[in-house]
Amino acid sequence: MLGYASNTRTRRNLDALRGAGWRILVTPDNPVPPINLNFAIDNGAWKAYRTGTAFDAESFGGLVERYGACADFVVLPDIVAGGGASLDLSVSWIPRLRTLKSLLLPIQDGMTAAEVGMVLRQNPKVGLFLGGSTEFKLREIYGWGMVAAAWRRWYHVGRVNTARRIRLCAEAGADSFDGTSATMYSVNVPLLDSARRQPSLLTPSAIVSEGVG
Repeated sequence: MLGYASNTRTRRNLDALRGAGWRILVTPDNPVPPINLNFAIDNGAWKAYRTGTAFDAESFGGLVERYGACADFVVLPDIVAGGGASLDLSVSWIPRLRTLKSLLLPIQDGMTAAEVGMVLRQNPKVGLFLGGSTEFKLREIYGWGMVAAAWRRWYHVGRVNTARRIRLCAEAGADSFDGTSATMYSVNVPLLDSARRQPSLLTPSAIVSEGVG
């Protein structure tokens, strides 16, 4: 399972992340990837939600234009806890970004597996990014892991800042997660990295494979 830390310019923290094999999640408000670290691109919707500002589509588009071709994945624009409206917004961006190697569809409160499955069926390069409210995320993390495993798509969980939540991600079969804790304090990296390296046997992919067999 890959760990992504929020972007930082602090040398000590970057050295700790490099040493542990973590990656960076860049956003429109912190858009320059550090040297010698793999990275992915988030859309900045969470910060807009927290600050009560509008999503900056222009800045996101510029970030993707500059670095999208080199990113591990790009998170499609979304609306936090926005249900169907968020899904419609995300889908509307797929044609513009379909040349990139991997896109992640944000899962928000109110979305159903059937709705998301229709998008995945039509877009083989699209994986899942579990966003939404904290309550929704913790309640639905395993269920959306089952959806990702059934479709054999990448599964990423956002806003993961404790060892306990990293273990929940592993048990849900997540391929990756992101958070701010490793970015803010380099001393947190060993504990968080140890949690991400612990194997889990009862993951959704194991259950799906066993069922198919």
